[in-house]
Amino acid sequence: MAMIETEEHKALRAAVAALGRRHGRAYDRETLWAEAAKLGYLGVNLPEEYGGGGGGISELSIVLEELGAAGCPLLLMVVSPAICGTVIARFGTEEQKRHWLPGLADGSLTMAFGITEPDAGSNSHRITTTARRDPDSGDWILNGRKVFVSGVDITDATLIVGRTEDARTGKLKPCLFIVPRDTEGFGRRQIDMELSAVEKQFELTLDDVRLPADALVGGGPSHAFGSGGEDAGLLQLFAGLNPERIMTAAFGIGMGRFALARAIEYARDRTVWKTPIGAHQAIAHPLAQAHIDLEMARLMMQKAAYLYDAGDDVGAGEAANMAKYAAGEACVKAVDQSVHTLGGNGLTREFGLASLITAARVSRIAPVSREMILNYVSHQTLGLPKSY
Repeated sequence: MAMIETEEHKALRAAVAALGRRHGRAYDRETLWAEAAKLGYLGVNLPEEYGGGGGGISELSIVLEELGAAGCPLLLMVVSPAICGTVIARFGTEEQKRHWLPGLADGSLTMAFGITEPDAGSNSHRITTTARRDPDSGDWILNGRKVFVSGVDITDATLIVGRTEDARTGKLKPCLFIVPRDTEGFGRRQIDMELSAVEKQFELTLDDVRLPADALVGGGPSHAFGSGGEDAGLLQLFAGLNPERIMTAAFGIGMGRFALARAIEYARDRTVWKTPIGAHQAIAHPLAQAHIDLEMARLMMQKAAYLYDAGDDVGAGEAANMAKYAAGEACVKAVDQSVHTLGGNGLTREFGLASLITAARVSRIAPVSREMILNYVSHQTLGLPKSY
């Protein structure tokens, strides 16, 4: 892979950065979303034949990183075009692609993603949301619960990860369903979060939610529909999780860059005893280290995006987890050091850093904790035995 960005990527980065500067940290989410959509940024990763830009996660991660660096990240980009758009583009039926992808590309349709459950945590194999067929109508009937689902109130549908029973073995296997927001039996409760974010978090309940047969991503058994349906749920799931990790890395890197830029500007201008505080190594060196950490995380993110866009799902899985880990660590350190550089001013609303103390932790925790990433690397990459 090329270690230097292409001219097209540089141009995209510059254009999105300019958009971000126009909106800044006092941005209105709906206004920014609409403008980013009009410029083609939201669907840059989706196929051209369905209204997208024909690029990949490499391009979409640039968009999110630059908006984050300007102080106006769009969290829903991690979910709607990156996870849901990717899954439908790769595994959906032709009808599902025609219905959803143009809207996801131009921002007129949005989709949330529901996988986490109260009793499953990071163990996706313990998901208990189940789907069964109505033998008379052929409809799917879903029951279960999901937690920490972002933006359900502002999205048109949620891509729900459930499980169906294999009639041959009696085992439950994962499947993905598109559940429109106002479907009967599909309830939501906002979770009261300390985190200050535009997109709210929800707990979902699915109480005999009835869906038509074509709500199943892929539409049926993979034998009949190529790569969709009941026999491809696990493949679909992990095809969506790799972009999620890459985009979470972009989110963290952008946040870290925003915080670091505020600290650098302050360290240049703030003078004590006739000397800018940035001249002191106790201030300068930690900021330099934060910059180095963010740059290294970006390199791993770019590697992961390149591998994913090239179709190397296995290689992308390892790199995406590493990128998410590196970006989370770099983001937390950059925000912490930036607040510390400003001292008391770092906790004021004027400089916009204090709220990032909580927000930065998200990049360590979600969508998968750093400890689970270390587990993945230790047994998948290093070949060490599992502890669970």
